[in-house]
Amino acid sequence: MHADIYEIVHRRRDVRAEFTGAPIPDDVLRRILAAAHAAPSVGLSQPWDFVLVADPAVRRAFHEHVRHERDVFAATLSGTRAERFARVKIDGVLESSLSVVVTYDPERGGPAVLGRHAIADAGLYSVCLAIQNLWLAATAEDLGLGWVSFYREPFVRRLLGIPEGIRPVAWLCLGPVTHLETTPDLERHGWRTRRPLDDAIHHDRW
Repeated sequence: MHADIYEIVHRRRDVRAEFTGAPIPDDVLRRILAAAHAAPSVGLSQPWDFVLVADPAVRRAFHEHVRHERDVFAATLSGTRAERFARVKIDGVLESSLSVVVTYDPERGGPAVLGRHAIADAGLYSVCLAIQNLWLAATAEDLGLGWVSFYREPFVRRLLGIPEGIRPVAWLCLGPVTHLETTPDLERHGWRTRRPLDDAIHHDRW
């Protein structure tokens, strides 16, 4: 819980295959959600909500949708790229203890959201900060978290009864794990290599 923040940042992984399925203690889950809810937000709008999905039937329905979208993406690949992608596990929906769906309500705090008039996406950025807080808190608690992005928003909205106008930004798989890999999955499977920090730093101008 009190691990060094830099150690947590670098230990964090997008988890797929290492979930044990063991339950998450209620107090631990509460701490993690509280950390997410403590994220900064434009105009203090706090435009996020957290849908906790434990129902196995709902998770199976989502998993089938994810498998279909995986096939859609796989069909666009060929050669070495297709071979590498075939080795990549893209979700832990069924293996994880719980799914947490983080949503974005663009009307929260409106009609005049302080700080959003010039950058419409500032509210969406706020939700991403809440997700990062959640992810780091989960890592500090020695839990794994995986972000599933192979889905269509209208499907998730229908599946979970999310009102129109509210976006499901992230379907997160959360739970105890056997371990966290020392190297991210996409690097281990040869999909991409990490970009050096110096390549991303600019001074005064691009």
